[in-house]
Parts: sequence; structure tokens; C-alpha cells
Amino acid sequence: MRGFLWRWGFNAVALYFAAYILDGINIDSFAAALVAALVWGFVNTVIRPLINLITLPINIMTLGLFTLVVNGFLLWLVADVVKGFSIDSIWVGIIGALLLSIISSVLSTLIKDK
Repeated sequence: MRGFLWRWGFNAVALYFAAYILDGINIDSFAAALVAALVWGFVNTVIRPLINLITLPINIMTLGLFTLVVNGFLLWLVADVVKGFSIDSIWVGIIGALLLSIISSVLSTLIKDK
């Protein structure tokens, strides 16, 4: 349970940091970042595998690069659902999802699961 809370906090910090770096991502407060990180985790756990399965032929043809588009679209979708979190365009969402993945994976290496 503690690992989940740490990952949730790290993802919120990564999202806040991505908003700090990119001009097209706007977060009103850290509470909005926490809610967005929670929704982002749910979307990555439930919806993303289904969309990856549906877009598998396109992913094979693009050697997996279409996954960046899927991740950007899902981050844009999360921004549409969560109040206080907005993304200006799908391209900013793609770059933000890539940045968020890099930051959260680096931070997740600090957490050891038992």
C-alpha cells in the first residue's frame, strides 16, 4: 500500500514538473495534480491495454511509435475529465506523456516492491 502512495505522489510530482516545463500543460493546484495522477493511473491500468490491443496493427506498422500517440491522446483525455488540469493540443499531450513517462519511470526506480 505504501508503494502505491509513493507512486501516486511521484506521478503527481512528475505531472506538475511536466506542466512546469511545457507551456501547453496547465495545472491550477497540486490537488489537481494529485487527482490527475490518480485518473492517469486508472486510465493506464484499464483503458490503455484495450486501446493498445485495438491499435496493434498500426503499432506493428509504425514499430511501436503509435504508442506515443495513444499515450498523448489518453493524457489529453485525462485533462478533459479533471478540473484544474488542461492541455492545449494533442501534440502537447504527446510530448507531455513522453516526458511524464520518463520522469515517473526514473522516480519509480527509487521504490522497491516487496
